Amino acid sequence: MIPNLQPSWQAILEEELKKPYVAALQEAVAQEYAQYTCYPPQELIFEALNQCSFEDVKVVIIGQDPYHGAGEANGLCFSVSYGVAIPPSLRNIFRELNDDLGEILLPSSGNLLAWAKQGVLLLNATLTVRKDSANSHKHLPWQEFTTAIIERINAEKQDVVFLLWGGFAQKKGKLIDRKKHLVLESGHPSPLSANQGKWFGNKHFSQVNAYLKAKDKEPINWVLNGNVR
Repeated sequence: MIPNLQPSWQAILEEELKKPYVAALQEAVAQEYAQYTCYPPQELIFEALNQCSFEDVKVVIIGQDPYHGAGEANGLCFSVSYGVAIPPSLRNIFRELNDDLGEILLPSSGNLLAWAKQGVLLLNATLTVRKDSANSHKHLPWQEFTTAIIERINAEKQDVVFLLWGGFAQKKGKLIDRKKHLVLESGHPSPLSANQGKWFGNKHFSQVNAYLKAKDKEPINWVLNGNVR
């Protein structure tokens, strides 16, 4: 599992990977996948890191755990595999994106790989889940591992934008030095939160790009390929 980690993350997490809990985590995850149907596929567990190197990270979006339906999770938070129906939370993300940027387009796919390729780290706090059982791997020490990732970004990088959507992600925000980085918070894009007025209108996507431009960084092209009216 860990040996396949992208080289830049392998280097930045070198000391973390030597800690005893990581070996225990690897064993526990292997047992879960042997005994149950779990997601994402094992080769995609670290897809968020493998598709966005440490050097390239400009934006961090923190999710809770992977989608637990068959074929949905692809290792990137809020993202689904090609050909999978766009989940309600992601549909609300696209709706806010379109409202914010003045678009009238809805992507035909909910695969967010294009964002990851531009430096958006789509990191779930827990990287695996049992089929049809949300948050079922919360007992595994994934939280310690992903906290270490956030801590390294916070300490070693400058001018990263952290998007903290909902209370769960905002708890992770306590790790972030807000003098070094931009932190944007809002309600979660889930229908329950969004319909209570806690999501729509946050204009996070335009704020991200304004900040990146001000720091002489390339803004994110949020518009995905395959968009249809």
